[in-house]
Amino acid sequence: MSRIAEVAVSGTAYSFDMLFSYAVPEWLNIREGCRVLVPFGRGNKRRIGVVMKISEGDTSALKPLADAVDAEPVISGELLELAVYLREHTFCTYFEAVKIMLPPGMGVKVREKYSIPRNSAVQGEISDEARELFSSLACASGEKELNELIENYITENGRLLIDELCEAGVLASNNVFRQNVGDASVKMVRLSEKYLSDPQSFSLTPKQQKAAVFLAEYGSASVKEAAYMCGVTDTVIKRLTASGAAVEYDMEVYRHVEDGSEGSCDPEDTVLSDEQQKVHDAVLGQMFERKPSVFLLHGVTGSGKTSVFEKLINDTIKLGRQAMLLIPEIGLTPQMLRRFRSLFGERVAVIHSGLSLGQRLDEYKRIKRGDADIVIGTRSAVFAPLSDIGLIIIDEEGERTYKSESSPRYSTHDIAKQRCGKHDAVLLLASATPSIESYYLAERGVYKLLEMKKRYSSSPLPEVTMVDMNLEREEGNPSEFSRRLVEEINLNLKNGEQSILLLNRRGYHTIISCCDCHQPVYCPNCSVPLTFHKRNGRMMCHYCGYTGEPVKKCPSCGSEKLISMGFGTQRLEEELGTYFPSARILRMDADTTFSRYSYEKNFADFRNGEYDIMIGTQMIGKGLDFPNVTLVGVLSVDKALYAGDFRSYERTFSLITQVVGRGGRGERKGRAVLQTFIPDHYIMNLAAEQDYKGFYREEIAIRKVMVFPPLCDMCIFCFTADDEVTVKNGADAVIALMNVRLKELQPKTPVRVLGPVRCSYGRIGGRYRYRIIMKCKNTAEMRGFISRVLTEGAKLKEMAKVTLYADMNGDVGV
Repeated sequence: MSRIAEVAVSGTAYSFDMLFSYAVPEWLNIREGCRVLVPFGRGNKRRIGVVMKISEGDTSALKPLADAVDAEPVISGELLELAVYLREHTFCTYFEAVKIMLPPGMGVKVREKYSIPRNSAVQGEISDEARELFSSLACASGEKELNELIENYITENGRLLIDELCEAGVLASNNVFRQNVGDASVKMVRLSEKYLSDPQSFSLTPKQQKAAVFLAEYGSASVKEAAYMCGVTDTVIKRLTASGAAVEYDMEVYRHVEDGSEGSCDPEDTVLSDEQQKVHDAVLGQMFERKPSVFLLHGVTGSGKTSVFEKLINDTIKLGRQAMLLIPEIGLTPQMLRRFRSLFGERVAVIHSGLSLGQRLDEYKRIKRGDADIVIGTRSAVFAPLSDIGLIIIDEEGERTYKSESSPRYSTHDIAKQRCGKHDAVLLLASATPSIESYYLAERGVYKLLEMKKRYSSSPLPEVTMVDMNLEREEGNPSEFSRRLVEEINLNLKNGEQSILLLNRRGYHTIISCCDCHQPVYCPNCSVPLTFHKRNGRMMCHYCGYTGEPVKKCPSCGSEKLISMGFGTQRLEEELGTYFPSARILRMDADTTFSRYSYEKNFADFRNGEYDIMIGTQMIGKGLDFPNVTLVGVLSVDKALYAGDFRSYERTFSLITQVVGRGGRGERKGRAVLQTFIPDHYIMNLAAEQDYKGFYREEIAIRKVMVFPPLCDMCIFCFTADDEVTVKNGADAVIALMNVRLKELQPKTPVRVLGPVRCSYGRIGGRYRYRIIMKCKNTAEMRGFISRVLTEGAKLKEMAKVTLYADMNGDVGV
């Protein structure tokens, strides 16, 4: 019996994805979780794969693995099981599931190098075609030309004859793997064994002698450190090595993630209020039992949730286990990292997409080796290779950034629950505005509900004033600033206090419209109006990234009567400068935070009092703590209520509540001004009152009537193609298939299928988009049905030029 490797192979489509079986050659030492090189398809094209399972059996009909990429597994057994769960629940391929668990810097590219061995002889019979090919290859002038000839041949004809020549022994193949990002290293030096056994046999200069004495005392040092400590140049150390008295070697080092923390604090010094202590004790008690469970912590803004996190993470480490803290935005990471590094030092690792590839790779390695037992990060950090998790915290758990919008389309909550189940760990979900789904499960007792109703400093929640902008217009105020907001900002400037203004639209003018045909100027690739950005003088699409010169004529009718409308953060910044010329203004949006250090520097400058007013989009609305902010202004969130998604009320309520909660966190009382054209809308009033429970009662009643999550699950089938007729025909063919299969299945739980209809944004990036919505229960039976639809649907003739994917509980209004 021989070993068989079940491999997740890269580059497969979901419709034909499976674990592919390969024979493991006796010379290849691999284990589950290692990456390998496999021959794939009829042409035996080389592809990277991950070994998911190894068994024994008859390998006579199987292709052998070509090579091993890793000497040790890069993915643990627990994460391999999680990859299988991911594939079943998010309808991705096996390789997509394992790839998401590795840092991008670990990706490898393979290049095969060929040579013709000297005195090579044919081992066994080869075909006439192979013999003829070898004759032409043998005429190559050198290895470079040989490899070019072979690469060209494989591109045109596949590699079957090349493999035949390799097996016959007349052609040698060597795989060269190149990782996307190399390991960082420093050049080290130590005395050689020869020098240590007989130093008298070496004739060293005085400077070399000084370096040898230093190395004899300290054992080893970097070349630069040895030169510096001995007061000599690097050349002296190099010559000491050249003489044989010392040897150089490379030592791996980590690319450090700067956090700006100064000094250290003791987590034991954190003092909790009675309310905080009650929450802490409930979670810690469950951790002692080592049984998986989920808590939902509903705490008002400023209630001190982070202090509870610090204490619980400290307790987790004292228990000899590991902890994970997930946050929704990259912008919050520096603040959180600084705080936790001051408490726990280098035991804290950070993972988010704003780091360089090298930094992410090194943080991953520190976690895997056990050098870090606390992980802080955004969504992808949930896959961190921790081996003994005791606690996972998801802060601001209601944010939609915890749901991946690209394959695999996973929910961070679901992955965290799976990992807690495997590790007998506790999952703590926390927010001032929990998701409707989480609060519903807490009400039903599936989650354990914990509450913190008071602010930590006992300061009251900000007093919110709602301003009816219709009245402002009637009374002759055409600006985006109500008179009340202008008064409040002036008062803050006079008192030396800071203000935050939220406007959830970036750019300068958000719409350029035609006065004759009344059509906005759309992106040529998307059914989305272009936004004018004054700073670079360009029209930009915020969906596909298109940029173009400002238009002089309407693309629809040719009219030159164009009007600029809408109000973005760039224009807000400009008008603020007119109203308040002495104010120091900081703008925070996607246009001002390109650099991965932008968030940290700008927020730090604001915290240090270098700005009076911070304006920005939703990135400034959550989790940030600025003690000197006493005024918050919300300029316009009305449109968000009508975004075409059943979650639009929830998102709007959450955004207003969270941004208002940024005020009054210090010793002075906070105020907030909420500007709206719909002051009677109950969402506006509940948000102004910071009444989450009132909002929840209204929202859950609507969802029960409409049968929306959490009363059901909702699977979105999304179709894209280069033209609208093709994508509509594909969607029509798939819904016909679904109706047939549903009649055959007769599912145990109710199912309702809606569509197909054009997506809210019917065209993005040049591709037309349709969707089918299926209301169902997320059961194994229904997941099997969805998988069957995706697999069979891909084979329909109408789907030949259409891309289809399924997203369980994804966004509807996109």
